[in-house]
Amino acid sequence: MENKRPKNGKVWFITGASRGFGLELTNLLLEKGHRVASTTRQLARLELAIGRENDRFLPLETDLVNEVSVKNALTKTVEKFGGLDVIVNNAGYGQFGYVEEISDTLARREFDVNVFGVLNVIRNALPYLRRQRSGHIFNLSSMAGFTGFPGSGIYCASKFAIAGLSESLRDELADFGIRVTCVKPGNFRTDFLADSMQFEDTSIPDYAAKREAFHMLLKKMNHQQIGDPVRGAEIILSVSGMENPPLHLFLGPDAYKVANRQIKKIQADMNGIEPVAIDTNYPE
Repeated sequence: MENKRPKNGKVWFITGASRGFGLELTNLLLEKGHRVASTTRQLARLELAIGRENDRFLPLETDLVNEVSVKNALTKTVEKFGGLDVIVNNAGYGQFGYVEEISDTLARREFDVNVFGVLNVIRNALPYLRRQRSGHIFNLSSMAGFTGFPGSGIYCASKFAIAGLSESLRDELADFGIRVTCVKPGNFRTDFLADSMQFEDTSIPDYAAKREAFHMLLKKMNHQQIGDPVRGAEIILSVSGMENPPLHLFLGPDAYKVANRQIKKIQADMNGIEPVAIDTNYPE
């Protein structure tokens, strides 16, 4: 196969690129001269936002839950661009609602997309990255992947899973020169709260007041978030060029505030129960 790898820039594979971070990052990378393969469930929407396929852009209609579809997308990327450098697992949605009100079907669907879709991409991308002994995987988690929020338990659980997966991957792949970064954004002004939400499918009266207040909060926040997704994309791009990139990338002042508060809570819990909690060994 002819070597099509560009002399300048990298080859990126981005999921969920028709909106939000995926869209902003794709636009930024193309502007900077990189080659980008971007996946979406609706090809027309992606082509409307960015354009049709050209020498540096490959739009791909991909079902991330279908491993064959994911494998085909990565194969097309390597065939077109001659390699693969950076993976951005951005696709996902928010399953909101109080845990007891969410059916097994909705909970499993959330994990299918937010977790197993990511696993499908990683498993099928790693053979290329291992072979070349280089690469960088960005997994989009959330500040809700570091601390839980009421009304978001299933979503938080899926994002905690991505954080744990990323930590394990970092150590598993270090010997191959493959870096891993888990991105934990705060609230950014994307269409996430407009287009990427699913709510509970059962209503339990005991949760009614809190549920309604939570729905109103999300509605009030929609398109009023403090974070600029373009700036977020720029930071991800800058991290991709670091020799020693961070494993944990909290994005935004609100993400840092939440993380620091959670760290203090965990430390206080540990300190408060330590004399009892460490007394678990067999007597010497």
